[in-house]
Amino acid sequence: MTGVPDCPGGERRLLGGSDGYSHLDRAAAFCGAVSGIGLRALHQAEDDGQLRRKPWGAGSEFLVVATGVQMAVGSLMVALGVWPDLGALILFLFLIPTAFWMHAFWKESEPRNRAMEQVQFYKDLALAGAALVMFAAFAALGHDIGPVITGPLFNVR
Repeated sequence: MTGVPDCPGGERRLLGGSDGYSHLDRAAAFCGAVSGIGLRALHQAEDDGQLRRKPWGAGSEFLVVATGVQMAVGSLMVALGVWPDLGALILFLFLIPTAFWMHAFWKESEPRNRAMEQVQFYKDLALAGAALVMFAAFAALGHDIGPVITGPLFNVR
């Protein structure tokens, strides 16, 4: 495959490779960020006061737990290379609605809350963009991307 240099040890690396980081290193860093969000969401499920202040209201702990599990599963799929394109797509499909529904900073009247929600909104959009790029890379490059367990589910070659 052109454009993907061979690295020491014969491993092919994506997105340059000259910096010594493989796609697995990058995927692990990305998944660590998303998993951190999921763990915080699961932790918030225990704080009823926090849930009452969010748009979904009280009594929806199941929704918080379900989305935390969704983030964990998607992150593990990407990091372990088990249908990594599907894992990235799961994360993308979670992050876009979350940004607009959960972090609607334009609805906040208090400046401090507005600023905090704006940061979370743009963070979710940035992570969604990264997930979309990872989906496209996994789906387009297939097994050429490097060591994966199952390879991609989708093929866009």
